[in-house]
Amino acid sequence: MTTRWLLPLLTLLLTGCPLPNHRLALRIRDDIPETREGMSLAWYQTVGVPLEPGNAVELVHNGHVFDKLEEQIRAARSSIHIVVYIWRPGDPSDRLIQALRERAPGVTCRVLVDPLGSLRFADNVGPHLVAAGCEVRIFRPLEGTMSQLNLERFQARLHRKLAVFDGVRGMTGGWGIWKSWVGGGRKPEEWRDANIYVRGPAVRGMQLAFAQNWQEAGGEMLPPEAFPDVIDAPGEARAGFVTHTGAPVLTNAERMSLLAIASAKKRLWIANSYFIPTRAIQDMLVAKAKAGVDVRVLTPGRHHDIPPVHTGQRATYDRLLENGVRIWEYQVSMMHSKTMLVDDRLSMVGSTNLDALAIGADEGSLVVDDPDMAAQLAHAFEEDLAHSTEVRWDSWRRRGLIKRLSERVTMLFGSYL
Repeated sequence: MTTRWLLPLLTLLLTGCPLPNHRLALRIRDDIPETREGMSLAWYQTVGVPLEPGNAVELVHNGHVFDKLEEQIRAARSSIHIVVYIWRPGDPSDRLIQALRERAPGVTCRVLVDPLGSLRFADNVGPHLVAAGCEVRIFRPLEGTMSQLNLERFQARLHRKLAVFDGVRGMTGGWGIWKSWVGGGRKPEEWRDANIYVRGPAVRGMQLAFAQNWQEAGGEMLPPEAFPDVIDAPGEARAGFVTHTGAPVLTNAERMSLLAIASAKKRLWIANSYFIPTRAIQDMLVAKAKAGVDVRVLTPGRHHDIPPVHTGQRATYDRLLENGVRIWEYQVSMMHSKTMLVDDRLSMVGSTNLDALAIGADEGSLVVDDPDMAAQLAHAFEEDLAHSTEVRWDSWRRRGLIKRLSERVTMLFGSYL
């Protein structure tokens, strides 16, 4: 390098680049179009997924997920594809395995699970699925990751929950196949969760997500009939399935969340089980609250399944509460939903958590532009608030020093996970 470039370079390093771009530049300050076509284009530009018309959507809460899964397994006529983070032995598993045994002749079954969440799967679940005629694969096996100190691979988990039937019907959400998802979510042992069932063109994106994970696990490419050329349009909802995986700087998970938040003009209601948002998301939540948007956040309370995460979650409350964001903690069981409601039209339901670990995981959420679905989600959110306690700024800011320190230490440790 010649000496004539040395002084300008040192000046740049010491003063910073004067241009308006930096590592936290993405805030999506633009007004998001309110027309259906304009909103769809905004999603396509930001996450590469348009909101396609012609979908029928339905919320499926808590233990009803097993009713829907069993119903669709028995109704399948060509293929059943399931990818899930948690599949453990027990009653829900036995019920679905029995339905798979009794599925229609000639229906192909492929199952993909994550080994970290699916404890005892290899010995107590997988063999029964194989005996039922399913092809079963494990995503990113854990063998060798710790001995090789490969922490990045250990963390890079498959956290999606997908079931796709015949390439035209699908379900996603926070569900797992285990006892925690049995029941109504109103008792300590019954997790509260939200899922969404969809029929129509948006299922193609869900099938694509399955195919990509299946290939990585060593599976063959899916046959052409898994991607029908023509998919019926049974409803009026516009929808798209947004997938995301680990990235060093900015993931689709954060892009998706930021765009949804930026779209809010009147109401922004968020339910999230692991709520430790990035600084960029916090900035936008605060900006929306200051602009008069009704910003509410529902998080797990005393029944959180990971207490240190609950402590870290609480470390984010100060800034949000002080600036007008309202926060509730669910009190009767673990609140495991991952939903977002924007105004009276836009809904988001899936597996995407708002914490650091979600950045390194394979996730997915269905984004829906539909007033009826928004109304369903709003009703469910209000019912959940009736079983929650609001965290109020006037009392929260007076909590003890020990609690404040424990929150900060947990957040500091969490930043290295």
